[in-house]
Amino acid sequence: QVQLVESGGGLVQPGGSLRLSCAASRSIFRIYTMGWYRQAPGKQRELIARISVHSSSTNYADSVKGRFTISRDNAKNTVYLQMNSLKPEDTAIYYCNKYPPDSTYAWGQGTQVTVSS
Repeated sequence: QVQLVESGGGLVQPGGSLRLSCAASRSIFRIYTMGWYRQAPGKQRELIARISVHSSSTNYADSVKGRFTISRDNAKNTVYLQMNSLKPEDTAIYYCNKYPPDSTYAWGQGTQVTVSS
């Protein structure tokens, strides 16, 4: 299976910013709509942002709209998530995967984002 490796998480104060990265191990990445997902403690994994193959279309969950920006670099097999104005409720493990997810990519380990003062 193709691997996905997320990075860039950490501890940040409310109002702060982080930039997450997700690298795919193979170039087939560039033919899929990709998404960022998150799973907060005790909650189900949810889709928060997705981006089309050539970045012509992006969609966001209402909870992050206006604060988060998804982008991708197909030449680097990488998708990014710029997160601004972070809130404590953004605390979660963040994952990337294709949208919709299926057996093409196994879920990676994710990257922990903690927003706390």
